[in-house]
This record gives sequence, C-alpha cells and structure tokens, in this order.
Amino acid sequence: MLTQKTKYALKALTVLADEQAQDGTALRIEEIAERSGAPKRFLEHILLDLKRAGLIGSRRGRNGGYELIKDPRRVSLAEVLRLIDGPLAPFPCLSRNAYQRCEDCKDEVSCSVRAVFGGFYTTYILMLESLTLSDLMREARPLERFGLPGLGGGE
Repeated sequence: MLTQKTKYALKALTVLADEQAQDGTALRIEEIAERSGAPKRFLEHILLDLKRAGLIGSRRGRNGGYELIKDPRRVSLAEVLRLIDGPLAPFPCLSRNAYQRCEDCKDEVSCSVRAVFGGFYTTYILMLESLTLSDLMREARPLERFGLPGLGGGE
C-alpha cells in the first residue's frame, strides 16, 4: 500500500506538471498545497526530497516558487515511490537497490516464497517503471496499454 506521503508527492508533482504544461510559472508552496490537497507543513518536507532528487527546482523572488524541471514523460512512478518510501520489493532478497539475503532462507534458488513473489514483483515493477507522471496527468486509463481494465475499488 502506498503511504499518504507518496500520494501527496504524486499529487504535488501532477500540479507542477500541469503548471509546466500551461505556462511554466513557478508555484508557491501554498498554491501547490491548495491544488493538491496536501497539508502545507507536510508538503514542505516532500518538496525538499523531490528537489534533492532533481525532479523539481525552486526560484527565489517575487515570482518564486517550485517548478518541475524534468519532463513528466521521464519521471517514472517507480522512481517517485522509491524516493519517498524506499525499496519497493516485498522481501529484501528481491530488491535491486537494497538487496539483502533473508536470514531465514537457506537457499534462494529453491525458495518457493521468493519464486512466487519474485514473479509477481517483476510484473509489478515493469508496470511501475513504464508508468510516468505524464500518465497521471492524462484522463485515459494507463493500465489499458497492458490489456488490463481500469480498477474500481477493493483490493
């Protein structure tokens, strides 16, 4: 499950991407908070993380604020999720960036839990890596390109 922090980050990035597409002006944190529905004081920390990662920049002065500095088509959702929440793998032995051998596993090759979740995780990661901030901006259903219908509710 995604954290609320990640959800706010994605919404803030979408607001900045929309602004970039319209007229390219920088937005003050108050404007981003209002448009995204994220609390301002929570958003301050998120925007700093996004800035450190090189996704957004800031301008000082009267027309200052935050702006998206990366093309929305080049910002994968997986990149944002990893940045905000850390590794995406369900087990450390499946992680690309934070690999660790599981202490209770005698043999990764014959581990059925790793095999089953590894297959699921690979599919999940391939989809997340291919979905971008640009997909969040569209009204189309991005999962349809994978032959999947849009999801309603439930788990």
